[in-house]
Amino acid sequence: MTPTAALRTRLRKLIDEVIQTGETEADTRFLDSELDDIFDEVDDIWAAAAQAWLEKAGMYQREMGDIEQEGFGQEATRLTALRNRQDYALKMAELYGEKSGSSTGSMIFGATEPDVLGEVDEDSWWDVVEA
Repeated sequence: MTPTAALRTRLRKLIDEVIQTGETEADTRFLDSELDDIFDEVDDIWAAAAQAWLEKAGMYQREMGDIEQEGFGQEATRLTALRNRQDYALKMAELYGEKSGSSTGSMIFGATEPDVLGEVDEDSWWDVVEA
């Protein structure tokens, strides 16, 4: 996919990485060049969103560290659990992967074991293996 400013803006919206007024791309998790790299690897905007959410899920550990709750005196701040953030990001990646018509989305999120023997009666499975 050939990246354009409009595609980058759309992708940033889909992955909740919009550049706020007075900020730059450096204030988000992805530089424009990193989004361009994602666009180079996929066939549509949905696959790009799926890949970006997948990468965001991996970024959370570094960003959040191991702290889940902070306390100062009698005040305490409970942070969103790392697992919850990762689960959300992976769910978003799965949803956008399903919308994608590209092989990237289906290969990442829709892989299932092939049925190599076909439907086989449990009592006669050995006959199929020996044949």
